[in-house]
Amino acid sequence: MKAFVTGATGFLGSHVARALESAGSDLRLLVRANSDTRNVEGLRADRVVGDLCDPQSIERAMAGCDAVFHVAADYRLWIPDPAPMYRANVEGTQAILNAARKHGIQRVVYTSSVATMGFKSDGSLADEDSPVALSDMIGHYKRSKFMAEQVALDARGVEVVVVNPTTPIGERDVKPTPTGRIVLDFLKKKFPAYVDTGLNLVDATECAHGHLMAYEKGRSGQRYILGGENLTLKQILDKLAAITGLPSPTIRVPYFVALATGVVDELVTGRVMGKEPRATIDAVRMGRKKMFVTSAKAERELGWKIVPVDGALRRAAEWFRDNGYVEAWAA
Repeated sequence: MKAFVTGATGFLGSHVARALESAGSDLRLLVRANSDTRNVEGLRADRVVGDLCDPQSIERAMAGCDAVFHVAADYRLWIPDPAPMYRANVEGTQAILNAARKHGIQRVVYTSSVATMGFKSDGSLADEDSPVALSDMIGHYKRSKFMAEQVALDARGVEVVVVNPTTPIGERDVKPTPTGRIVLDFLKKKFPAYVDTGLNLVDATECAHGHLMAYEKGRSGQRYILGGENLTLKQILDKLAAITGLPSPTIRVPYFVALATGVVDELVTGRVMGKEPRATIDAVRMGRKKMFVTSAKAERELGWKIVPVDGALRRAAEWFRDNGYVEAWAA
């Protein structure tokens, strides 16, 4: 099988590309001209320069492929101009599907996000059938991914299986992602306090294998949550403390204080200084709901298995240390 992969230079996409290579697939990677290519070094793969915002480049790059894994996305929780995010995430997904249809590719695995699920404030488990609408999406990233997911689910002329990773964690988070920043900020001792929120963490390597399961066993037009452990932020920080020997914060910040911090940081750092703020209003608003899920559907239909995330957290912390993002841990 010759697999066309987008996003392989990024975090999760690099794991998907390696899982495909290990399974014996030939790879063709869509790489932007200005991409950091560290994550694809050593891969046996054809690299084709293209961009999600350039449909013709996608169409040319996909010729001769048998399968598509569309992992790439503009994943930022703060952006001064959201238009490029919608072009990449929504219009880019449509361009991928159009090209797949034109080239007669039978099956596409589209990487959505757990962010598109319907979460409740009481922390109850969300699944693929939890009621949700575009109006429930907080921030441009969530809105763009929700819209892109609808494009994928409404596709005609090509089979599309949608996977919804929760919060991947592991090595090679080069940017890093917002989740990687949690680990990095902890390592840099920039976590003096925590908020009462929760995430579902999934090992990025396992999540990549879940993409292959979806290709092989998933039903077209269906969504599958690829999740791991449901953990509060405090539990995540405690795990990092156990791994590194660094202290875990003991002070919990009330929601209104966190929101005020987000307002100030977004105003001063974002709008005045033109830099990405560490805390944003949307991030704080999202954190008010614990993003806890069940992966029962993927377990039942794909053979997905939930594994502890301690190993992935350790690999993430060690990768940041070994690649110069932070100095050696010192308690």
